[in-house]
Amino acid sequence: MLNVYPVKWNNSHAAGQQDSLLIIIENSYTLYKMRETIKAGLSETGRNAADARSKGRRSVNASLTEDYTHPVRDVLWGHIYMTEKLFELTVSAPFIRLHRIFQLGPVYLTYPGATHTRASHSIGVYHIGRRLLQNLAERGASEWITCEGASSFLCACLLHDLGHFPYTHSLKELALTSHETLSGEIILKEPVKTLVGNTGADPYFTAAIINKDINIKSTEHELLFYRRLLSGALDPDKLDYLNRDARYCGVPYGATDVDFILSRLHPNKERGVDIDSRLIANVESVLFSKYLMYRTVYWHHQVRSATSMIKKAFINSLNTGKITGEEMYNLDDQSLFSLFQEKNGILEACKLAASVKEGDIFTTIAEIPAQKTNIAAIKDINTRSKLETRLAGEISKTGVNITEDELIIDIPEPASFETGLFVIDEGKSFSESSSAFKTETVNAFIQTLYTVRVFVDKKKYKENIKTLSGLYDMIYESLKVSKEVNDGHS
Repeated sequence: MLNVYPVKWNNSHAAGQQDSLLIIIENSYTLYKMRETIKAGLSETGRNAADARSKGRRSVNASLTEDYTHPVRDVLWGHIYMTEKLFELTVSAPFIRLHRIFQLGPVYLTYPGATHTRASHSIGVYHIGRRLLQNLAERGASEWITCEGASSFLCACLLHDLGHFPYTHSLKELALTSHETLSGEIILKEPVKTLVGNTGADPYFTAAIINKDINIKSTEHELLFYRRLLSGALDPDKLDYLNRDARYCGVPYGATDVDFILSRLHPNKERGVDIDSRLIANVESVLFSKYLMYRTVYWHHQVRSATSMIKKAFINSLNTGKITGEEMYNLDDQSLFSLFQEKNGILEACKLAASVKEGDIFTTIAEIPAQKTNIAAIKDINTRSKLETRLAGEISKTGVNITEDELIIDIPEPASFETGLFVIDEGKSFSESSSAFKTETVNAFIQTLYTVRVFVDKKKYKENIKTLSGLYDMIYESLKVSKEVNDGHS
């Protein structure tokens, strides 16, 4: 508003002063109008930006909430809602294959309830992934995520295991294409490619979230954000499988408070999610739950025996050229055993696989802490095969006739306990925060889990080896990895 005050004129200079005052008034008024115009423009810009942000939030939230009308009943999470287009993915042939793969492979031989599948797990990951993204969008992530990106993330959650092998832990050490790469390839082929596009997602973006070897420069920041959500310390995959595996195995160890965890996560464009100190106890619970599940379920000695038998069957088959790596892709649990039956020229491999199928697994004759062996050398599959031959020979010298095909030296594949979180209110990484789970604590978990085991055919154990004196001395002597054993694999 422009204020004008009365002026007392000096007669001798009245005319000149009047002209000067008029100029001052005119200039002041011009400045006033300019200032008001700028303020109005800035206000309009601010309103437009706020409207754009609000519209962005509404559109992203809409893509995560509208048209989710198809219910899928799940034992763990109750009703899981999908759009019709998302549901169509779950009845495609590549996804149906996941219904024929047990999530935990041979664990059902020890925990009979563990017959849940990769399919039910994948639907659970989708469910938690959608809840996670809804919460993060409401807390500010909608400023950098798009509707297409959000839909792609949901598809990635649902389809992340499309390329998984049956008895997956049996095959981890083999020179095969990773299941993440295979999942990405399946997504970019028909019919899945079109079905993903029908959901509003980008098939290439979806594949790139799962397979980190695929790069999409135009949306790199959003892509990295989703990758960190799908694979991190508190990712939907882990939050589902810990709870689901515990439920179906009938053990209390894996249960985690998913509702509270999701409510305390804060979006970060670079790191994916951050936490506050109130969530530290829950992260500790997840880490300890994972440790207990490995100790009591995933690496139970009977489970390791069945796993190592399937692994040895595949190694023998690949080494003889009777089975190729390509033949192992797209198998399910039943077709895996059928493959061995068809390749009847590899008798010992067929016998091992058939024994696992019938629940006739090898017996544990020794358990040795990994730190008491040359663990770095034993990790090599070919070195272990030579050690098995050596140990079988040492036992045979005592009059117990045993071949290398009736004996297995097992070491678990690497396990990770992710702690890469940032605690906002403490301004520190999780391992440096007030948590009791420091880096050395987590490393101690891993060391405790790693156990070298020796398994033998149950019949040989009952008949002869059970009463064999000096057995542990023979095993320790054989596990001292000599230069000759390593020469062929250095």
